[in-house]
Amino acid sequence: MELIATIATTCVALLHLYIMYIEMFLWDKPKGMKIFKLQPEFAKASKVMAANQGLYNGFLAAGLLWGIWLGVAGIQVTVFFLLCVVIAGVYGAITSSRKILFVQGLPGLIALLAVLFAS
Repeated sequence: MELIATIATTCVALLHLYIMYIEMFLWDKPKGMKIFKLQPEFAKASKVMAANQGLYNGFLAAGLLWGIWLGVAGIQVTVFFLLCVVIAGVYGAITSSRKILFVQGLPGLIALLAVLFAS
């Protein structure tokens, strides 16, 4: 079960690195605008805000990778950052798009449950 927890947590971390990349570097590019269904004017006007969001997603990924790197000693770190991911997913679903709950929150919850069952 520990291997499954590590794999699930790694997948969540990689997802957040990908989100960080899109928000920080592709937000106002065709691929970023397509992913987030943005109009060019809005993408340009909100580019700095999106980069800030991306940075936070990078911090989530860094925290998850740190917890994995610590191994058994990092369970609490991993749980904390997975809880942050789940809360961000729920908040995003309430305030922005329900899709966020499934793209961000559900993988975080699955990884969180795997970590808790493995420990």
